[in-house]
Amino acid sequence: MAIITLTSDWGLKDHYLASVKAAILLQIPSATIVDISHQVPPFDLNQASFIVRNCWKGFPKGSIHILGMQTEASLSFAHTAVEIDGQFFIGADNGIFSLIFDSSPEKIVEIDILQDSAYFTFSTRDVFVKAAAHIAAGNPIESLGDPKTEFLPCESFKPVVTADSITGKVIYIDVYENVFTNINQDLFVKTARGRQFSIEFGISKYRIRKLSESYGDVPTGEIVSLFSTTALLEIAINQGNAAGLLGIEMDDAIRIRFQ
Repeated sequence: MAIITLTSDWGLKDHYLASVKAAILLQIPSATIVDISHQVPPFDLNQASFIVRNCWKGFPKGSIHILGMQTEASLSFAHTAVEIDGQFFIGADNGIFSLIFDSSPEKIVEIDILQDSAYFTFSTRDVFVKAAAHIAAGNPIESLGDPKTEFLPCESFKPVVTADSITGKVIYIDVYENVFTNINQDLFVKTARGRQFSIEFGISKYRIRKLSESYGDVPTGEIVSLFSTTALLEIAINQGNAAGLLGIEMDDAIRIRFQ
């Protein structure tokens, strides 16, 4: 029984999601469909990749992940299937694959299959579902098209590191308005070398001088910083909305100073 996941910027108002699920159930009647997210801001590959990269490894081997982001095929953004660590990904090679994976996949294939529809604006339904059905039937990914050696690169912003500071930025804000940065725990430990520090944001209006292990380590309503399950530095308010209350927005600078 195939597990098919869906990630998109379609939202829940329109017919797009239901149309794709209908196509999956027609072609793979026994499929288990998992919605990862359909609330990604339109065309935002960075937020889509953040969501997928932080959950895909938890799925069983053989799972097939359909990425419904900027899917219209072109000479620049070929429809592509990927096999990595026993799982499969189908989407347009528009930069999203290079943002999701930290290592090179075993196989990359440019999809070359005929679609049933004469319309070319809904590739997720008309091409990606057919590719997923092909894989779910046990066919090798290579039979979907020609092999590729690499993805279209899309470099995410890297933190700027000096001897006494790390400057990163906000890359994601979740439904609780917890703020995620692009500063990971390994970089912090390597740069800190056991020194005292202050985390500054909001044009240096706010400072945090310690890391916690959970939200509840501080009283309700207090600011907390921690390395969460994503291994990224997170700023939150215990039982509060950090982004809104602290005036933090996407791409805002977050600076750690060491003493």
